[in-house]
Amino acid sequence: MEKAYMGIDIGSISTKAVIIDKYCHIIASEYLYTEGNPIGAVKKIISILKKKMDFTKYQVVSIGTTGSARKLIGSLLGASVVKNEITAHAIGTTSIYPDVRTIFEIGGQDSKIILLKNGIVVDYAMNTLCAAGTGSFLSSQSKRLGVDVKDFGEIALKSKNPTLIAARCTVFAESDLVHKAQIGCLKEDLIAGLCRSVAVNYLNNVGKGKKIVGPIVFQGGVSKNIGVVHAFEELTGEKILVDENSHLMGALGVAILAMRGGREEVFSFDIENVSFETKGINCHGCANCCEIICVKRNNKIIDSWGNRCWKGQIKVGS
Repeated sequence: MEKAYMGIDIGSISTKAVIIDKYCHIIASEYLYTEGNPIGAVKKIISILKKKMDFTKYQVVSIGTTGSARKLIGSLLGASVVKNEITAHAIGTTSIYPDVRTIFEIGGQDSKIILLKNGIVVDYAMNTLCAAGTGSFLSSQSKRLGVDVKDFGEIALKSKNPTLIAARCTVFAESDLVHKAQIGCLKEDLIAGLCRSVAVNYLNNVGKGKKIVGPIVFQGGVSKNIGVVHAFEELTGEKILVDENSHLMGALGVAILAMRGGREEVFSFDIENVSFETKGINCHGCANCCEIICVKRNNKIIDSWGNRCWKGQIKVGS
């Protein structure tokens, strides 16, 4: 029986999971929408992976989690590694593109840039304030234009004169889009303009002040939009690399970290009936008044986080 390792990336919009072998090859993967319920999404994704696994050949012996709900899901699954998205995405990307210098990542509600040198992260930035450079913005505008967002890229490439769309924020961009549509701009020009505005917004906000050097790898759900890829190539003058598993890089990275340094214990995949209770507790031990999130199972606390100092520490098992 060969050892396998699982990585799960739990984001606000989507949940991604991979299972890799000892050579870092993906032997099973899945992607689905979180739908505001990270525990439900993970139970569902584990059930799907269970059907895809070859239990006669592999057994999962270590799990890693990353993403916005990484601590909660780490507690649910008994993960041996819980890492932030920057580390996970960098590890996952360099495992495929060891010479990468810049990582563009645009998800459903946020975006990030990671700069590397010799495989080491030297700088990064994240943007969670403005949605004009994210997948949710493109999705909302596709509905406005009556076009499936999956077709955005192909339509954008047909444009010969992309419409200039204000890229400062969602409100300005939407207002400008409506105005340009009213004056008769072609749909393909509007869509190409939207794709370009996402790239411009990203570079002017997330990438502001950063020295962007190739090779550049683009990942996240928006990387599947070839209209945005084309816009980035025009704006940077660099070839933009998009891997077929670009949406799984965070999950892949944390699976590799679980393989490298996680404790080993065979995972059963039987979590459908596991129930957890999460509760927020306000700590008044100091002026920070932290909200501490506690996760309970069988009326006992199995994990907690959110405290900024020792006064907010809650004893596991209490």
